[in-house]
Amino acid sequence: MKTVNISPVGKSIATANDLSVIPPPMEPQLKNRGILRRGIIWLIVVLLIVSSGVFGLLWFFGKDKVLYVTATVELGNIESTVVAAGIVQPIKYVDVGAQTSGKLKSLKVKCGDQVKENQLLAEIDPALADTALTAANATLENMTSQRSVKQAQLVLAKMQRNRNDELFAEQLISANDRDITRANYDVAFAEVTSLSAQMKQATATTDTAKANLGYTKITAPITGEVVSISILEGQTLNANQQAPNILRIADMRTMIVWTQVSEADIARVKIGQDVYFTVLGQSLRWNGKIKQILPTPELINNVVFYDVLFDIPNPERKLNIQMTAQVFIVLAQAKNVLMIQTAAIGNANEGDEIKVQVLKSDGSIELRAIKIGIKSEIAAEVTDGLKEKEQVVIREITSNGNTKSALNLGRRR
Repeated sequence: MKTVNISPVGKSIATANDLSVIPPPMEPQLKNRGILRRGIIWLIVVLLIVSSGVFGLLWFFGKDKVLYVTATVELGNIESTVVAAGIVQPIKYVDVGAQTSGKLKSLKVKCGDQVKENQLLAEIDPALADTALTAANATLENMTSQRSVKQAQLVLAKMQRNRNDELFAEQLISANDRDITRANYDVAFAEVTSLSAQMKQATATTDTAKANLGYTKITAPITGEVVSISILEGQTLNANQQAPNILRIADMRTMIVWTQVSEADIARVKIGQDVYFTVLGQSLRWNGKIKQILPTPELINNVVFYDVLFDIPNPERKLNIQMTAQVFIVLAQAKNVLMIQTAAIGNANEGDEIKVQVLKSDGSIELRAIKIGIKSEIAAEVTDGLKEKEQVVIREITSNGNTKSALNLGRRR
């Protein structure tokens, strides 16, 4: 029988007879230590695996990758040009003015009208010119009458001179009488000669008055278009000091383009070179050939420009005065040749041999020497070293955002 003592605090205490049913105090601690050791080992293994994975991911994603920006070698047409600005003007125009004074009585045309040579354009009040013509005619008639009288006197004086010469030869009159008739003849002859000269002057005055009367009717000197009118009906014109301009007629069937070429480019421009231009608001391309290069330059904003001129037919009147033209003077051109973007060759000029980087199909880069032909602003002809569809590296972009030009051939890969 088991004996149990009750402690003062009410807890039971086993006797010596019950010690076999109580576990030894050290066994739970040893078991817990083993479990803890195995857990630590597994934790270290897991940490090593995770660390290795993280390191691998960091190494893979942290390494710079290179993206190549390339230009494709293509077949096409290319031209080298000098680009300049120009102004469209009529090749021929005439300022029509007044050659006589008076009030502008009527104006027969308006701006934009097409006129033909000798067509009546305007009339000036003919009152003054008509009065002047009447006075000139009267003076001429007076001179004509006076000369008729003097011519009759000359005939009489001649007859008296001849008769007295005969009488003097027969010694019937004195030498004094003979000399008087001779003198009378000479005076009559001089008076007739003087009046003849005055008549010429009067005739010239009459002709001038007739011309001035004709000038009151203003006609077109050329066939063309009325492009401007300076004076309106009712205004008074004073042609005594300077001929006032009434209107301007321009031949719009052919235009001329005044092109300003800088002194840096003028040495490459020659007479006879092909040239073309466009104007604002039109998709048409106008073609011509350089006709003239003016030798005297013009200074604009401290830059020296030379005027280069060329004609353009304008039968459909699509070109107007003062249009702004973007002009391209063709220096050289080639068709169906290999081309590459100028970004791939940098500042290389025509005829230069340079090295470029070619991206091959396997992703590798090949450094190759090429030769440049005709070069424009956006493309250049490749005369040697490249084939169609090959890719030329323009620049490379790394994954960290760095950009390097492919023209820097000294970098290491």
